[in-house]
Amino acid sequence: MKKLLLVAMLSGALGTSVVAQDMLGSVTLGRPVIADGRPLAAGAYQVRLTSQQAQPSAAGQSPQLERWVEFVQDGQVKGREVASIVPDADIGEVADGPRPGPNASRVDLLRGNEYVRVWINRDGNHYLLHLPVGG
Repeated sequence: MKKLLLVAMLSGALGTSVVAQDMLGSVTLGRPVIADGRPLAAGAYQVRLTSQQAQPSAAGQSPQLERWVEFVQDGQVKGREVASIVPDADIGEVADGPRPGPNASRVDLLRGNEYVRVWINRDGNHYLLHLPVGG
C-alpha cells in the first residue's frame, strides 16, 4: 500500500500518469526484425498495447490510432514499435490478404522479404505493425 501511495504521489508531482497496458496477444517472429530502430530477435512474444501515442502523429491519422506496443518475452520488454489501429469496418481499405480471426494474430513476410507485418485482430480493432527484416 505504501508503494502504491508513493507511486501516485510521484506521478502527481512529476505531472505524469501510470501507463495502462493491455495484452493484445501472442506472436512468433520467424526471423529477426528491426523495431524502433533496434534489433528484435526471432522468437515468441506477448504484444502489449501501451497508452503512449505516437509523436508526432502520422499525416492524416488520428493520434489515438497510432500507439506504441511492446514485445514482451519472459516478463521483460525486448522491443517496441508504433502500431496503426484500424477499426474492423475500415480494414478492407487498408490491408490486403487473409485477416486473422477474432482475437487472433498472424505474421506475414511482405515486399520481397524486406518487411514483416504483424497483424493482430483484437476486440473489433486491427493492430498493424510493419517491421523491416533485420540482419
